Amino acid sequence: MNFSIAIDGPAGAGKSTIARLVGEKFNLMYINTGSMYRAVTLFALRNNIGIHEIDKLIKLINSLNMHFEGERLIVNGEDISDEIRMPVISENVSMFSLIKEVREILVDLQKEMAEHYNVIMDGRDIGTVVLCDSPYKFYLTASAEKRAERRYNELIAKGISVNYNDILSDIIRRDNIDSTREVSPLIKAEDAIEIDTSNMNIEQVVDKISSYIKL
Repeated sequence: MNFSIAIDGPAGAGKSTIARLVGEKFNLMYINTGSMYRAVTLFALRNNIGIHEIDKLIKLINSLNMHFEGERLIVNGEDISDEIRMPVISENVSMFSLIKEVREILVDLQKEMAEHYNVIMDGRDIGTVVLCDSPYKFYLTASAEKRAERRYNELIAKGISVNYNDILSDIIRRDNIDSTREVSPLIKAEDAIEIDTSNMNIEQVVDKISSYIKL
């Protein structure tokens, strides 16, 4: 059986950065499942496919060849890692993630990855659905204001003009959508270790998670 670590939590809790660093530390393949949903959102918007056009969405997803190179997501040979972080994707991704058929296809793909490799995955339903048998589950959280501040600083550093209050409103909206959706809602697995990262830096969170892991 392959080794796995599951990291869940709301938008902006620092999951991606933390999971990547922990993965590097323990030589695990890092799978950013949120990026996979963002990729579907990006290509759906590019092709003018709406959330109610299920057959078109299924066909679209089946045409996407996704793989990770480090933390970069490559789809059909194109590195879309920066484009999927744009505000328009953040504003729409939760709506596409609500779709049962979308989640079923991507969850199957994520489970298949875990069957073939030692992985660390982050997302919204990793400990409860994708890697429910993982021996190590963590739930990262932080205040909405702190998460908005992090996302704001991230985008500003990339030269993207954004408004903090707009980001905060979007995070609060996404929290509500993610936690109340019928299919695989964002909840903490019963056996997950919860870590509030509001007043912790990246190194402190990595060290805390690493302290629980015994290989």
